[in-house]
Amino acid sequence: MRNTFVSRNACEGDFSRPLAQWATKVAPTAVFAILSIAFVANAQAETVFVTLEKDNALAVVDPIAGKLIKTVEIGQRPRGIAISPDNKFLYVATSDDNTIKIIDAETLKAVGQLPSGEDPETFAINPAGDRLYVSNEDDSLVTVIDIADKKAVKQIKVGVEPEGITASPDNRWVVSASETTNMVHWIDPKTNTIVENTLVDPRPRSLSFTADSQQLWVTSEMAGTLMVLDVKTKQIIKTIPFDVQGVTRDKIQPVGVAIDKDSKRGYVALGPANRVAVINAQTFEVENYLLVGQRVWNLAFSPDQKRLYTTNGTSNDISIIDLDSQKVTKSVGVGNYPWGVAVKP
Repeated sequence: MRNTFVSRNACEGDFSRPLAQWATKVAPTAVFAILSIAFVANAQAETVFVTLEKDNALAVVDPIAGKLIKTVEIGQRPRGIAISPDNKFLYVATSDDNTIKIIDAETLKAVGQLPSGEDPETFAINPAGDRLYVSNEDDSLVTVIDIADKKAVKQIKVGVEPEGITASPDNRWVVSASETTNMVHWIDPKTNTIVENTLVDPRPRSLSFTADSQQLWVTSEMAGTLMVLDVKTKQIIKTIPFDVQGVTRDKIQPVGVAIDKDSKRGYVALGPANRVAVINAQTFEVENYLLVGQRVWNLAFSPDQKRLYTTNGTSNDISIIDLDSQKVTKSVGVGNYPWGVAVKP
């Protein structure tokens, strides 16, 4: 983004006097305001990182300019991706390498790796940034990793085909969704043991807590629904079906889910329906369906939550959604089979 500045020519053109004379006339508060605008403009810059499953690469996107900056080779079949709480490192699950790579978020160089277990796909980082929880789908396990020591400290037996996994903002829970068992498993991170299970609709794919850690939203790919669970009772309090005009039900396959920090709206990627559902997080009513790319998979907010980014697997692009207008403003081609997405301020 271009820096905001006052040039000599601009001053002479606007005020018909040399810059030195103009500067003596300008109140300090006005100069401060100009500099503040420049700082805020620069502070809003951000970078979007997208894993490309079939290119074995990481795409780097400037979402403000709406363009692909570059792609970087990253490892075999990268899928899950997250950024550390301090925004210094990217963690990328390279599934066919059986590892999670640690990438410097500035240089994009690999600086380490974590012992993830077999075929890592999705994972969650706790709020403190010192533990990482990996879904090992083929082995029906969740692997707990100490990030600083780069060691697996526990493997937790869960249901069949675990995939979606998340940690609550209050660090009270880690929840794993098992696609074939049709359950979510509530794991206490203090003991790394399952303390409760909740039966949900078939093939739960992704899950996310509200910012206050009071609700858990879970998508069901096979039933075409979103379930809202009360964290205190661990029970479903609302099941939301999706019905997109002109789209057959078999194509409505909810996967990624994201809820804004104020719990005003939630967003669900509907897979081959090529839509993102917009849900009122207070009434649980579906407000809109936004047309995006083909087979929309995962979602991530911009740091200011003014935009939402989606990975569209078979159209090989990402969609940029302006959340104030609730409109898709741009698509950006990124490479073959974009899967995961993370954003760096």
